[in-house]
Amino acid sequence: MLTIIRNILIKTGVGKTSAEHVSYIVLAVIIFILCSISINIAKLITNKIIVRHIKNNRIKWDDALIESGMIKRLSHIIPIAIVRAFVDDFGPYAYIVNKAMDIYLTFVVLFIIDSALNAIDIIYRKHEISKTRPIKGFLQVIKIASFLIGGVVIIADLLDKSPVVMLSGIGAMTAVLSLIFKDSILGLVAGIQLSANDMVRIGDWIEMPKYSADGDVIDISLNTVKVRNFDKTITTIPAYALISDSFKNWRGMKSSGGRRIKRAVNIDVNSISFCSNDLLEKLKSNSLLKDYIETRQSEIDEYNKKMGLDPDGAINARRLTNIGVFREYITRYLKNHPGVSGEMTQMVRQLSPGEHGRPLEIYVFTNATQWNKYENIQSDIFDHILSVIGLFELRVYQNPTGHDFSMRLV
Repeated sequence: MLTIIRNILIKTGVGKTSAEHVSYIVLAVIIFILCSISINIAKLITNKIIVRHIKNNRIKWDDALIESGMIKRLSHIIPIAIVRAFVDDFGPYAYIVNKAMDIYLTFVVLFIIDSALNAIDIIYRKHEISKTRPIKGFLQVIKIASFLIGGVVIIADLLDKSPVVMLSGIGAMTAVLSLIFKDSILGLVAGIQLSANDMVRIGDWIEMPKYSADGDVIDISLNTVKVRNFDKTITTIPAYALISDSFKNWRGMKSSGGRRIKRAVNIDVNSISFCSNDLLEKLKSNSLLKDYIETRQSEIDEYNKKMGLDPDGAINARRLTNIGVFREYITRYLKNHPGVSGEMTQMVRQLSPGEHGRPLEIYVFTNATQWNKYENIQSDIFDHILSVIGLFELRVYQNPTGHDFSMRLV
């Protein structure tokens, strides 16, 4: 082809010396046009036939080849084949063209490997095991190694050296590479530990106050772990920080099927007293307390009679207290609550009294772990507690407000 171009140029009046140089430029332009046309034809065939076939067939994993861009990148091999076919026509420039094609081919292979690894990650993520054993970090290590080897091969081509000789010199660069890729090396080690010890998975809810992270893990890579916080912001945490620092993983709560309620109501100490007979009669009308009051009152009367104690006069006589009956009522109420787990710890306990009264703490687990359901169950429980506490002649403690002072002045 070069001879044909040169002859045409000479016939048009171009000198032989000029025609010699111009013919190489014209040849390069023609080859460039052929390469562009071939790539466009390849992309057209890919989009019209291959991509459509892949999307319409029953096989699902091959969709990842499209998503990763691997098929499109394969089309870049065609221009290399075209240039190789005409390389001898470049005469004294053939060596340079060959080197350029070698370097271009190396880049194409590297990007195809990159796409192939991306496709593997996409396919792997569709399986449940990817949540417990993510491989993105390991694939990134392979990518880094591939590009390092590719860079050595390109440098070897430019210097006319064997890649094996160049690779053998990497040992002397270990210290430099360790410094440059310090975070990647730490991330790789952390990734292995996180995966081997099953410390964190994609989808886990983790808390790490040091990094203002409180939300779901959405990505685990070689260097970082991405957390989508509940305010929809994204926090990026170094992977090795999950090994070196402490963090809270709520996965255990989710897998257990129950979420803890640990909240107290502060009782005004001045409202705690023995139950009067009128109060006990009124509380007996409640189905949850009737058998308890009758049984306990019978035991107390028998004890006082045996000890010769007058319950109305003796200080050391046994009597039911309003806070004790209230605590029993809440215990029975929680056991019958449909939102409270009956298989986990249930406890209503008194804590040490303080400046804000005597805390009565509710310690139970809901049978739902979803945030909104959990909050609704917790709110329902305390709505009920605050509503019925007055029936036991108890008062909730709170600091006096302006309304309290105004009521005293009336």
